Amino acid sequence: MHIRWTAVGLLALLAGSASAATLDELVAKNLEARGGAAKLEAIKTLKTSGKLLIGDQFELGFAQYQKAPESIRAEASLQGLTSVQAWDGREGWQISPFQGRKDPEKMSADDVKSLADEAPIGGALFDWKARGSKLEYLGTEDVDGTEAHKLKVTLKNGDVEYVYLDPDHYLEIRIVAQHNVRGTQVVRVSDYGDYEQVAGVYFPFSIATESKGDGGKQQVTIEHAEANVPMEDALFAFPAPAATKGAAK
Repeated sequence: MHIRWTAVGLLALLAGSASAATLDELVAKNLEARGGAAKLEAIKTLKTSGKLLIGDQFELGFAQYQKAPESIRAEASLQGLTSVQAWDGREGWQISPFQGRKDPEKMSADDVKSLADEAPIGGALFDWKARGSKLEYLGTEDVDGTEAHKLKVTLKNGDVEYVYLDPDHYLEIRIVAQHNVRGTQVVRVSDYGDYEQVAGVYFPFSIATESKGDGGKQQVTIEHAEANVPMEDALFAFPAPAATKGAAK
């Protein structure tokens, strides 16, 4: 009986080792396909701009700023109005002129989750251990006819992202993100394509996102991207109150 259970234990250990090796191998191949750790690490800021299509009706100008380790600002502009959502690594805030709110207001911890999760320039898999994430390999799953590798990323804040890697190129083709917002699970499915190099690293220039539940859809098309553009921390921080008019000098 002792020999039998020892054998079972060894088999379980070997299976676990094989799973870990497969997981490490997939992450390594993804990193290599994107351009390598050194080039990713060298990108300290990333500015992208292009178009944002909401539903099939509204096309807005789009700009996004990212700064390592985890600051992000996204802007969408239409007819002279610009909405802003930003996260400086500690708190999030927004300006919502299309909802009639032109002054900056702070976002709740739940509402800012998805923005904060998108802040790291390298994405969910790059440097995942250092950021306190957990990673699991769940085998393969069909993604529009492609048997993609499926990885489960549990972020430090408790959010979960399912990352699907193309089996030939090992680049992300889909990410299913799950966030808990005020006790309700919000699911967003993002499909990635049109990868292009920026400073030697491949980034998706086409991102189509659908929010499950409300059916909201948007398509981001990147037309220009530039790495290591100077960015002040103030770009991401909640704006300081304007000086009171007529204040004593």
